[in-house]
Amino acid sequence: MALSKKQLKTIEQLERRVELCREFMNDWLLFNQILSSYPNPGVNKAQLENQFLKIKSKLAREHRVLQQTLLDDYNLDSNTMNIVSGATNLEAIYSQSEVALKKLQTEWHRAFIAINETLGVLEDKKMRAEQGEKIFVVTADMMGGGGGGVGIDPAKLKTILIIGAVIAVIAVVFIFDIGGIGSMYKRALGM
Repeated sequence: MALSKKQLKTIEQLERRVELCREFMNDWLLFNQILSSYPNPGVNKAQLENQFLKIKSKLAREHRVLQQTLLDDYNLDSNTMNIVSGATNLEAIYSQSEVALKKLQTEWHRAFIAINETLGVLEDKKMRAEQGEKIFVVTADMMGGGGGGVGIDPAKLKTILIIGAVIAVIAVVFIFDIGGIGSMYKRALGM
């Protein structure tokens, strides 16, 4: 079975999303690796600090792009970037209490799970699209965010569409008097 141009475009979009999510996950792992290496004896702490600052910057840039690209597929924990922004430098992190370090590790793991869940959803969608299933992918153009960054939140769009559908059904029943329901409502409203 040959895939249509629209399906091929959907697969291409999903491949980009999977790639972005994997890159973010790999950098998230590197963030933790650098973080965990710092207290080890004999490490070059200045070099680790430099790498840490670079990976933090990269994660911040990637996170925004990931969020804007994934739209409705974005399911990362809202705390993900708080972890990055709160970790000012390695020396400051390790000067905290043991409890604070454990909390940071727990938050990192929670975010790591959310990144993996998001990646799993994207890979599943891509696989289903490759098998010919019609998959709907929300894009920035659909959200009115093609360039200016202004758009509608996917959850709000969904709510608006549901409300519109309900109003349309009520109007059809009312106007065409389906099953006498329209007449009943008209009498109740005194029309």
